[in-house]
Amino acid sequence: MSEILTALGDILEQRKGASPDSSYVASLYHKGLNKILEKVGEEATETILAAKDAERSGDNSDVIYETADLWFHSLVALAQLGERPEAVLNELARRFDISGLEEKASRSAQ
Repeated sequence: MSEILTALGDILEQRKGASPDSSYVASLYHKGLNKILEKVGEEATETILAAKDAERSGDNSDVIYETADLWFHSLVALAQLGERPEAVLNELARRFDISGLEEKASRSAQ
């Protein structure tokens, strides 16, 4: 699975130098971080709505589709800020053996 994120990270990095007319991601980079974050917010809302619909219908296909859009746009935002998908994987790995309650408490103490 991490190979997919690494490959996507490579593509997102390549698109930074592309013409805004050549790809969707290049056009987002050209519009700047605020536009990218607007897309993240839009996709988050669509994911929430799809999850609510899935709970009622029992069909998770739309929530999976919308979650993919949310993850994708989140990765575009990270790439705009100079980060790669591996940074998120490393953070998740760091938290793996930490209780969620402990992790949350450590943030409050800081």
